[in-house]
This record gives sequence, structure tokens and C-alpha cells, in this order.
Amino acid sequence: MSKANSTETRQREEEDEQGSAHGAAGEQLSTAPREERPDTGAGVPAMSVIGWVRWFWRQLTSMRVALILLFLLSLGAIPGSLIPQTSVDDMKVQAFKEQHTTLTPVYEALQLFDVYSSVWFSAIYILLFVSLIGCIVPRTGQFVGQLRSRPPGAPKRLTRLPAYTTWRTEAEPEEVRAAALAMLRGRRFRGHEVGDAVAAEKGYLREAGNLVFHIALIVMLIAFASGQLFKSEGGKLVVEGDGFSNTLTQYDDFKSGSLYDADSLAPFSFVLDEFVGTYEKSGPQRGTPRTFEARVTYAEGADGAERKGVIKVNEPLVVDGTKVYLIAHGYAPVVTVRDGKGKVVSKSAVPLLPIDNNITSSGAIKVMDGYKDKNGKKTQLGFKAFFVPTFAGHGKGQMFSQFPALDFPVLALSAYQGSLGVDSGLAQNVYQLDTSKMKEFKDEDGELLKKMLMPGEKLDLPDGAGSITYEGTEEWASFQISQQPGNGWALGGAIAAIAGLAGSLFIQRRRVWVRAVRGADGVTVVEMAGLGRSESAKLPEELGDLSAALVTTAPVAPAAPEKPVAADTPDGSAATDATNEAGSRPVHPAEAPAEGAEK
Repeated sequence: MSKANSTETRQREEEDEQGSAHGAAGEQLSTAPREERPDTGAGVPAMSVIGWVRWFWRQLTSMRVALILLFLLSLGAIPGSLIPQTSVDDMKVQAFKEQHTTLTPVYEALQLFDVYSSVWFSAIYILLFVSLIGCIVPRTGQFVGQLRSRPPGAPKRLTRLPAYTTWRTEAEPEEVRAAALAMLRGRRFRGHEVGDAVAAEKGYLREAGNLVFHIALIVMLIAFASGQLFKSEGGKLVVEGDGFSNTLTQYDDFKSGSLYDADSLAPFSFVLDEFVGTYEKSGPQRGTPRTFEARVTYAEGADGAERKGVIKVNEPLVVDGTKVYLIAHGYAPVVTVRDGKGKVVSKSAVPLLPIDNNITSSGAIKVMDGYKDKNGKKTQLGFKAFFVPTFAGHGKGQMFSQFPALDFPVLALSAYQGSLGVDSGLAQNVYQLDTSKMKEFKDEDGELLKKMLMPGEKLDLPDGAGSITYEGTEEWASFQISQQPGNGWALGGAIAAIAGLAGSLFIQRRRVWVRAVRGADGVTVVEMAGLGRSESAKLPEELGDLSAALVTTAPVAPAAPEKPVAADTPDGSAATDATNEAGSRPVHPAEAPAEGAEK
């Protein structure tokens, strides 16, 4: 056991000696935290609770763990984009549950229908947030300290650095150091004179970019979190001529973050003046929208002046920080319902929902109040409606639209009477007709009464029960009104993160030292060496450029004549060649090796 321990101690001492070869010159080239290795001795000592807490904190705030958490966050977002989310579309979630009865309990247990508010996603999010803060705060302090300090002095042996060159010059050492300092500062190095050498450093933007990248990630996390907590989002279907006021009761559906205050809805209103849609009439893209816009008149505040606006796809109307998006379009047949005495009991444009790209639409027409049958008894009417904006014609296949434009509109109706079920207190889909408590109107053949109508035509109900007339067609547009704070901060954070990442990847932090001393023969010996955070082929190239610039001020001295090799002296020693204080013959930078001058 003692032999093994002595071997480990000797290996550690060799590693420490090799790691400290550059001394203070190689320290603080990065603000990355150091991996501390405990002194194992005869064995690993048992850590106290505080020791384990410190160890856990070091692991959590390490860049390795931060990257792992960021990767896990990206993986966690995948189910949220593949599985219907309750916060986005509850109806799709219900449909998914009905179709996948086996997977539903598993998904519910894993909170996959509410990924972004789940416990496990929130835990990853919070841990990543804490990790980034714990990593950035100390590194920022270290970086500020490095900016306020000066580059360290030159190592004792510059020949050990990765990039090195040397030559002799007849210029005075003071002149060489002054010229070197001016030359380095002219190339945006931070430099100063320390003893017999000039120390300079460059590339601080690398660490600055690294810090900016991680700070930008924190900004983006805060922006996304605030957007989820304080957001509001709702939908509204508006028929041409109708309007919308931004109050909670006006929405068809409304969802908000857990910290959202409904009183903070921006006060504004708008009226849908006209929907304009044009489509490609021929070719392989026939039916593709060319113009798709909603022309509105809007006003800010309760008494704001009216202004005209156009809402297009991906070009929302922005009012007081709230965005109004155009998301859908369809048709609303205008129908008039009369009772048996010819009295108009209902006249309205009824929106129908598209079921294909050619805007074949279906829905329900409901008459809830004002209608009495032939006996004077109050009852309700219901019509299943099927609409095509461009009918192909009788005998040309099923009743599906051939083109999305309103070229040949036809409305197909089937009639019912009885209770619509709207008084039961249960929520009901306005686009579906519940016929469980209704009776069919019968035609002469005893079948369900139904008929296809063109504008101006009517369907007469049997036994003098009244009629329904297809007057014409209006168009409707569906809007999404959303207020999500933090989008600007998220965009700014993303741009800053990209810029910071580019700086940390493409900028190299490096140090350069220029030593000028008088040799034993009275000629000045100049040594230049460079050290970067990582090995790079550009460092020797840059050092060569710097030395070439300095040679113009401190030119290479003529080579001294070589002394003939003498015979052994009387005391038995051999004559030696002249050398400089560095122990090697000075060479021009062009003759120096690119890596490691000490060969």
C-alpha cells in the first residue's frame, strides 16, 4: 500500500511540475472554474454534509452540467410539439384521448398533455437557471478582476512556451522594450513593462463573449418564463360588418398564464369591414390563396379615433402591445326563418366551419326563440347545413366545393324541430346539432326533409310550419388576439447569445512577452514568446508578424565571426563556441521553428 501511494504522489508531483511550467504567465487565461482534486492520501476521506453540499454545488454550476440540462430541456420540449397540449387546444387533447385509450393513462401520469407546466420540465428549467447563475456570477467577478489587473510578467524561460523566437540586435535593451511596447499597443494589446521584459495580452472579448452568451441564456429563460406566466390568448370569429371589443366576455375562447390579470386587457376594438381573398385559378397551384387579408376599422381606448388597418397572415395588427392575428376564413350563409304565418323569427349570417382546402363547410342553424308551430306552441328549429362556395353541378359527383372562391354557392339543408338542448346547462358546440330530442321534418316520401338551395331560394316546411330562405353569403374571419410580454427580451437575448457564442469561438485570448537584455558580449539579445489558451497555428504566425515589425526598429546584428576550434587546453578542457545568455545561438524569426524553439 505504501509503495502504491508513493507512486501516486510522485506522478502527481510530476503533473504539478509540468502544469506549472509556465508559472503565473499561464494563469487566468480563462475564467472557467478549476477542477479541484482532493488529496486522497491513503484513501478517500469521508466528506461532511457541508462537503457534500459544496461538491453538489460545484457539479451543478459546472459548464458540463449546464450543457446537459440545456440538452434535457430541448429533449423535454419534443413531446410538447408532438402531443396535443391542453394549454393550446383542449379539443384536440380530448380527441387524442378518445382515439388512444391505452396511451392516455401513461401520458397523463407523465404529464405529457401539459409538458411546459409539468413538474419534471419545471425542475429542469429551474436547475438550468440556477446552474447558469451559479456559473456566471463568480466568473464575471474573476473577469472584471482580470480587466483591472495587468498581464503577468514574463516567465523565466521563454523557450518553454509554444511559440518562441530570438535574435541579436545592436539597439539598446531600453530602446527595444520601448519599441516593443509601442508596437504591441498599436495592435490593440494591453501591455506594460515588467523588469527586463514587456508583457502584453489580447483577446479579452473571448471571455466577454462567453459571459455574454450565458447571460443571454438567462435573459431568454426569464423572458420565456414571464411570457408563459403573464400571457393571454384568445380567439374570436367575426362576420363581415360585425366587431370585437377587447373584453373577456367577447372572446369565443380565452386562456391566460397563472399570473395574468384580466383587468390588464388592452382597451381597443375593431370592426371587420371586408375580407378579401383571391385564389389561383389554373395550373398546379389552382386554389392557392393569392390575396388573404382582413380590412378592419380599429380604435385604441374607449374614445380613440378610428383608423383603417389591414391584417394579413403573419402581419398582425398591433394595438397597445396586443397583436391581432388573422388565422382562418370561411363563409356565413345569410338565412331568414319564418313561421307558418310568414312572420320573420330569425335573420342572421350563420358561420360554417371549413372541412377542406376548397372551403366546403358544415355547421348548424339554430332557431331558439320566437318560433311557434301551427298550433301556437313554442318550439325550436334546427337545420343541418352543408355549404359549397363553388358547386360542380348536379350529377357531377358528391356535393364538395370545386374552388374556394364564391363562384357558384349552394347551401344544402335538412330540417328538425323540438328541443335543441340549450337549456340543459351543459356546454354545447354551436357548429353541431344535437338531434337526440328533436324530430325530423318529413317530405312527401316520408324521408328526412332536405334540399339544396341557391341564393334567393327557400325550403318550405311541411304542414305550413314555415320556411327558411337562403338570402346570400357573407364572409367571416377568425382572429387570435394575444398578449405575450417578454418577446422583445427573448429576441434580444437570442441575438446576444449568437454574438457572444461567435466571439467565444473565433476570438483567441493570448499573451506575448518581449525580453531584451544585454548579452555577455555586449550585444542585446531579444526574445519573443507567445502563449494562448489553446494550441493554435495562428499564434506562431502572429508572433512572426510581431517579430518582423519589431525587427524594423531593432534590426538583427551582424553575425559574429566563429572562433576556430582549439585543441584541448593544458587543463584538459575544450574551447567552446560563443553563446548568448539564453544558452543557444540567436536566430532570425524566419529561421526559428514554428513550435517550441528549444530543440
